[in-house]
Amino acid sequence: MQIITEVKTASPFGWRSDKSWDELFEIADKIGDMISVHTDPRWEGSLELVAKARGLTSKPILAKGIHAKDKDISRALAAGADFVLVVGRVPKTLADRCLIEPTTLDELKELPTNLKAVWNSRDLRTGGKKRHGFSEARQVFSGWLCQASNITAMTDVDPSADAVLVGSHLAGFADSIKSC
Repeated sequence: MQIITEVKTASPFGWRSDKSWDELFEIADKIGDMISVHTDPRWEGSLELVAKARGLTSKPILAKGIHAKDKDISRALAAGADFVLVVGRVPKTLADRCLIEPTTLDELKELPTNLKAVWNSRDLRTGGKKRHGFSEARQVFSGWLCQASNITAMTDVDPSADAVLVGSHLAGFADSIKSC
C-alpha cells in the first residue's frame, strides 16, 4: 500500500496544526511514498509551497486542491508536482497525471477504472463525515483507490485500499507505523 503524506497546517473547518510546515514536511518525507502539498489558500497552501517541496525531496509530489480548471493542473505540474488532485470532475487533459476525487458514490461509479481515484470520507462542503465510507466506495470502484481523511493510525486503514492519504493526523499516524 502506498502512503501519501500530506503537509497541511490548517483547514477551513477550524483545524490547525501545532507543527510548522517545515516540521510536517520532515515527517511526511520520512514516512511517505508520495508527498501531498496543498495549493488552495483555504488550507494555507500555494503553488510556491509545491515548488518548495520539489526542492526538498526527490519523492513524487501530489498538488492537493480542488483544481476546477485544466489550466490549474498545468500550473501545479509546472510548479513541480508529479500528480494533481482534481475534485468533482474528470479533466479533459492530463487525466493520467491526476488523482480524481469524486464527491458522491454515483460520480465514483461513473469514473473510468483506468484513472486513479481518491475517496475522501470528509464532505468538503461541511467538513463533516460523508454518509458513505471507504468500504462502500470500494464496492462500486474496482480501480486504483486511495482512502483519505479521518485516518489517525494504521488501524484506520482499509486493507482493500491501494493507497492512503494522511493529513491532519500525520504525526500520530507516523507513530502508529513505528508500533506495527
